Amino acid sequence: MNEVAVLTIALAFLFTFTNGFQDASSVAATFIASRSATPRKGIVFVALCDFLGALFGGSAVAFTISGLLSLEPGARFLSVIFTGILTATGWNLVTWWRGLPSSSTHGLIGGLIGAGVACGGIGSVNWGFHELLSPSMQIGGVLKVLLFLYLSVLLGLAAGYAMRSVSKIVLRNARRGINSTIVRLNWCAAALMAFSNGANDSQKQLGIIALVLFSSGITAGVVVPPWARVTCAALLGAGTLSGGWRIMTTIGRKIFRLEPVHSLDSQVSSGAILTISTVAGAPVSSTHVISSSVIGVGAAENPRKVYWDVGREILLVMALTIPATMFIGYGLSYLLLPILGGS
Repeated sequence: MNEVAVLTIALAFLFTFTNGFQDASSVAATFIASRSATPRKGIVFVALCDFLGALFGGSAVAFTISGLLSLEPGARFLSVIFTGILTATGWNLVTWWRGLPSSSTHGLIGGLIGAGVACGGIGSVNWGFHELLSPSMQIGGVLKVLLFLYLSVLLGLAAGYAMRSVSKIVLRNARRGINSTIVRLNWCAAALMAFSNGANDSQKQLGIIALVLFSSGITAGVVVPPWARVTCAALLGAGTLSGGWRIMTTIGRKIFRLEPVHSLDSQVSSGAILTISTVAGAPVSSTHVISSSVIGVGAAENPRKVYWDVGREILLVMALTIPATMFIGYGLSYLLLPILGGS
């Protein structure tokens, strides 16, 4: 079983790297596309802030992820985690190759649910309805994750629209020289958003690693070891440095032509949502929050200048990711169970 645990942790680290060029690259998209930073300086700056966010961003999201499955610790549990991560990593690579801003979070959640149902039935997944129907009426499990995932996208759209509407009024009589101040503010906004992204995104993998260590008997409880946090932080930063240029091009240039003020509006609105979600322990999709905020900013600026076809394509991928990865995770689980010793 320890061999499977080591393999699963290694795959979790690979997933963290792909998360860097899939989700984290979205953070740099508006920053660079608006010409507030050169590609080289912008990506290095964002990668550093991502690293710091992953290192010091807490563990609330990690424990939310670790509570999604209700299987007993053991070989079957490890096979479910391995299959879920494998599904999400494959989905990241395919959507990156197509240049589509997909969600690593959606892929991971879908893969875990599909594999969990295949291995232990519907009851093996913590859907969250029990907590909702309890006297305390708490929201947890899959229900909490899905609620925040989709609510964050709507909030990104609304916040982007609101920010641009307000900034248009505030800056309506501003001189052209204000752009230099906006560019400097963009660096501050990018730092906040990248730190929040690093904190939120890395914790999903940390939650998985904590589950693997506990399930294999290496740790006595679900805890996040320091070596896992440092490694995930480094890999997330390295993944961001590797570019993710396909994703950056889609978000930064194909939705709406961004100027520095548009980038600032998008970064402030999406950064606030990511920060609140991380504090609340809710795993959200940085890619989709940022994409929706860019659409909101563009709609407030001039709806006719928004490339709505690209927006519809992003929304379609968003809607399909969880069902598709659930199906893939379910099928892969039947193939891998005998090999991983979980049958």
